[in-house]
Amino acid sequence: MKLKQLAVVIATALSISACGTLTAQHQNMPQSVAAQGENKVFSQDYLLEELDNGLRIMIVKTDYPDLVSLQIPVSTGSRDEVEEGKTGFAHFFEHMMFKGSKKFPQAEYADIFKNAGVDNGAYTTNDYTNYHLDFSKEHLEKVLEIQADHFQNLEYTEAQFRTEALTVKGEYLKNNASPIRKLLSAVRKTAYDTHTYKHTTMGFFEDIEAMPDQMDYGKQFFDRFYKPENVSLIIVGDVEPKATLAMVKKYWGEWQQGDFKSQVPAEPKQAAPRYQHEVFEGLPGHWLLVSFKGTDMQPTKKDRAALDLISELYFSDNSALYQELVVDKQLASQMFVYNPETKDAGLRHVFVKVDDEKNLTLVRDAINRTYAQARTETVAGEKLDNLKSNLKYSFINGLDSSEAIASTLASYMHFTRDPEVINQLYQSFDNISPEDIKTIANKYFIDSNRTTVTMSALEKIDGFEQEVDLSAAVAKLSAKPGKVGFSILDNSNDSPLVDVNFLFYTGAAADPAGKKGVAALMASMLTEGGSQTRSYQEIKKGLYPLAGSFSGQLDKEMMSFSGRVHKDNAAAWYALISDQLLNPGWREDDFKRLKKELIDSIKSGLKASNDEELGKEVLYTKLYPGHSYESYNYGDISDLESLTLEDVKTFYKEQLTQAKLHLGITGALPKAVKEQLIADLTQLPQGEEKRLSVAKAPKLKGHHATIVEKSAKSTAVSFGFPIETLRSDKDWAALWLVRSYFGEHRSSNSYLYQQIRQSRGMNYGDYSYIEYFPRGMFQTKPDANLGRSSQIFQVWLRPLRSNNDAHFATRAALFELDKLIKNGMKEKDFEATRNFLLNYVPQLVSSQDKQLGYALDSEFYNTKDFVTYVREQLGKLTLTDVNRVIKENLQTDDIHYVYISGDAKDMKERLVKESRSTLKYNSEKPAELLEEDKIIQDYPLEISTDNVEILAVDQVFE
Repeated sequence: MKLKQLAVVIATALSISACGTLTAQHQNMPQSVAAQGENKVFSQDYLLEELDNGLRIMIVKTDYPDLVSLQIPVSTGSRDEVEEGKTGFAHFFEHMMFKGSKKFPQAEYADIFKNAGVDNGAYTTNDYTNYHLDFSKEHLEKVLEIQADHFQNLEYTEAQFRTEALTVKGEYLKNNASPIRKLLSAVRKTAYDTHTYKHTTMGFFEDIEAMPDQMDYGKQFFDRFYKPENVSLIIVGDVEPKATLAMVKKYWGEWQQGDFKSQVPAEPKQAAPRYQHEVFEGLPGHWLLVSFKGTDMQPTKKDRAALDLISELYFSDNSALYQELVVDKQLASQMFVYNPETKDAGLRHVFVKVDDEKNLTLVRDAINRTYAQARTETVAGEKLDNLKSNLKYSFINGLDSSEAIASTLASYMHFTRDPEVINQLYQSFDNISPEDIKTIANKYFIDSNRTTVTMSALEKIDGFEQEVDLSAAVAKLSAKPGKVGFSILDNSNDSPLVDVNFLFYTGAAADPAGKKGVAALMASMLTEGGSQTRSYQEIKKGLYPLAGSFSGQLDKEMMSFSGRVHKDNAAAWYALISDQLLNPGWREDDFKRLKKELIDSIKSGLKASNDEELGKEVLYTKLYPGHSYESYNYGDISDLESLTLEDVKTFYKEQLTQAKLHLGITGALPKAVKEQLIADLTQLPQGEEKRLSVAKAPKLKGHHATIVEKSAKSTAVSFGFPIETLRSDKDWAALWLVRSYFGEHRSSNSYLYQQIRQSRGMNYGDYSYIEYFPRGMFQTKPDANLGRSSQIFQVWLRPLRSNNDAHFATRAALFELDKLIKNGMKEKDFEATRNFLLNYVPQLVSSQDKQLGYALDSEFYNTKDFVTYVREQLGKLTLTDVNRVIKENLQTDDIHYVYISGDAKDMKERLVKESRSTLKYNSEKPAELLEEDKIIQDYPLEISTDNVEILAVDQVFE
């Protein structure tokens, strides 16, 4: 777990332990709280009030201009699903809350939100459901009005209820492809007997299948839990607190309080260790998960704090165990911890990925030995102090936007509804002593509290029939007595957070033939390897108390090395990361470890576990045959296996030159550090080439399809074609607007989403792109520093339930694309989309590091700063411009389709025979939709047999 993530996990987990019941002064009267004291990590002033109906309101005014973040945590999650056969409803209602009300039905409020540039979403956890919206401040009152009406007067039809149940089922199937999710589901089902933590937030599959017929229960669930006493409103941003409070009272004040209390069954004490093996067909390698039951969110005891500290001290990537298993002995390729915050006693997890089956028992025994170590040794006081320093600065570093502040508060408010718990939390850390660590380890890390799960393609794992004996291991231990020729973008300001970005105009497109992946491996060695003077472990140890980060990002023509640190720690941070970047150690052990991790990320991370990203990356490969873009950014497996350390060193010497370097700086970087940084970078070779020379995309002719066959229960779809319009071109903004209208990423307002997911309930979402957007399933906004000299128009259809549905959805997308090209956009849609983008574009650069990244991209494309550039270009657009750009850039004559399917032969037969792809519904649909389906089910894709290629997943990126 990364340091920033760890800080959030520990902080959230400990929130209740830092405060008790709210005092009377909090009830029914506003509290304007001013930050006091030097040790406060949450230092913003805020207003807090509880209304007569129990609704809690927190308002924080920030200095981030124009933007407001509204978070609405509801203290209801899968924990409250106590009735048999009714699991998954907390998550299901996360979906249903978007259906609207009589006053603001879905179509109407979606249109309002789109024109206002509102970015809204939601998520569900064990204990709460959170609704989050980000928007410009002038829309605050309307957003509050709409959300208040939805929470008080939610309305939906039976057809909408049944359709959304299908969407949830599709989401379950999508998630089921992840080994981590399957491990978590298995360990919870095994570890718990009666408590509702036995099931995940998605629920049991059999309950999900029964959901379409549970409409009456759905209404009952809503009436029970969606009441003001269970809800908090957190409003953070450019607002006036008292005026905002008045708006809340106006729209939320008459909401009637409820009286339902869920009775969650207590979990009996576990009597013995438990073990479960899960078979995952086709899974490369093997997974081991060791979990112990922890504590609930106790308000006064030290247990939760100490448990989180133990996890970081002994099992994180800064631990001696990680160094042993992953770095030195390389018995494992991955290791991480996960300790979710829960109201009741939850599980504390250690995940390990092992390639060789024979190493599973060795790794299990090493974990057992480490728990015994935690129970017997007294940890050094300095080590604890360093951890506390890391937590403090990591937390502060994370509060870098109104959205970040609001989302962090939401994770606390659902427990105690008092933000001061954050500051009390850090005080509680100071009370944990080395002796507390050992005492609490002995209380919880005992054999009878443990559940172990293994997962692989094997039917069983040898050596796991007999449980390990932690008590015996404890007894055994107890018995033992690293001239300026580059561009500088200096955006220094007064922020205490310092961001530095070393951006080189080179990348995977520079990989020589036969050495695909050398750029990726070199980048890894600079951020995850040692220097000439320090081992990687020493560098991590040095960065840890600074809460400093340093990581890399690779694309075709850009390689970014970026980091963040508090200005107080900038000098110490720079001494460490500059050693990595400018004096790499090129250690053989780092080289072997990182090459192994890179190969494993392709085999088990992409090909085995991520069908959606796999499909998108295969599409790029097929659209660029013989081109420098053809290979996957992280290489081909055969090339990676043959790479030598000398290959990596040669690439570093040839490609990381001053001519290709664009240095970006922002925040209050001390002058002396800045001067040293610039002087040190002159050590790099001057170089002559300023950026890579990239040829035009190969000519695509006709319709082609690539079908990748693998073990999959759903079918992922991507298709597209090369385009010539780049961000620097005069028509880019118009094409960017068309993309947004047709398929804005992760937006329910886009046209394609409405047609395929919303109206037909076919999948989780449908989007379109005109720029490379990796990791789209994990994030809602694109990363910076992915500049390219060639782009494609791409449509991404998230996994469909069957090949038939995938065929229909492809036809539907092509049908809608043909209509768009023929008819163009309507004035109303053009204005709404432009309004959305004008309001939305600041959210893409909402944090300091993103502002720096986009500013560097503007230099690459030779444009003004991104927000100014986009707003100016959008402001000049007319509908005529947009419809001209559609016809000049979009077409359906030459397309390549990619399918990730469990039955490639069937998929091919459907495509080449133009088989009818009839869509069946589980509820009534409008007549006009059914008539349109009759057209779509036979819509021609015109793919000949010769233009269809079937690849076994083992052949991809080999």
